[in-house]
Amino acid sequence: MTAAVLWAAVLHSIWNALAKAIPDRLASSTMIALAYLASGLLGAAVFGVPVQESWPFVVASAALQTCYLILLTTSYRHGDFSQVYPLARGLAVLLVTVIATTVLAERLSLWQLTGVAVVAGSLLSLALIRQGAAAGPGRNRKGTLFAVLTGAAIAAYTLVDGVGVRVSGQPMAYVSWLFLLQGFLIPVVCWRMAADRRSFPQRVMRYWKPGFVGGLVSMLAYGIVVWAQSLAPLALVSALRETSVLLAGVIGAVFFNERFSRLRLGLTVVAVAGIAAIQLG
Repeated sequence: MTAAVLWAAVLHSIWNALAKAIPDRLASSTMIALAYLASGLLGAAVFGVPVQESWPFVVASAALQTCYLILLTTSYRHGDFSQVYPLARGLAVLLVTVIATTVLAERLSLWQLTGVAVVAGSLLSLALIRQGAAAGPGRNRKGTLFAVLTGAAIAAYTLVDGVGVRVSGQPMAYVSWLFLLQGFLIPVVCWRMAADRRSFPQRVMRYWKPGFVGGLVSMLAYGIVVWAQSLAPLALVSALRETSVLLAGVIGAVFFNERFSRLRLGLTVVAVAGIAAIQLG
């Protein structure tokens, strides 16, 4: 399971890099969602319908992930990518761990708790380092606020899916209908947010190739995560998944000529130690 979720983290980094390479964020999100729609239709035809009890979770998760998209794009408007992304993902790990171990009564060993804390601490440290270098106090505060809200949305849909997929009785049917609903919701929201709605379809088609590939990779990455949530504690899956932030730093250095400092390298090594602690647990 650990290897599968780490592979999902690699895929998550790849699709974020593809999304970053597209300058039009709304067009990118729409094309990714259309890939969700196509894959969801295929998956629903193959795997059928999840049990009735799981439908409230499917609908709630689709709505939460659409809200997450709005919050994320707003965060990037007010804060630096290298600040917003690790802060949101690191906070999500902490929130999922607290709620899963208290409200949902999941039990973690000492090694596992230590590993989750180390991974979350590494991600939050990256955000705090970049926060000091952000452009202006007003931008810094707004970026931080929306990153915190984004992290809360990530934790919310992670917990909803973690419970919903276990109720569904068929993880792949649950995932298929989740992507199907998002494939309808997200394009509508992006179109409503677009400054020029008339030209929006042309802008979407301009980036259809990288957007569609990014959507397929994203779908595969989150499909693995939801499957893992049906088998393992949510806190562990969340911590392993969010190591994508550290992998994204490597991708940024290789493909976008972004600086990969010694401090970032050190935090990456610390996070790997946290993953080892989770595996030992």
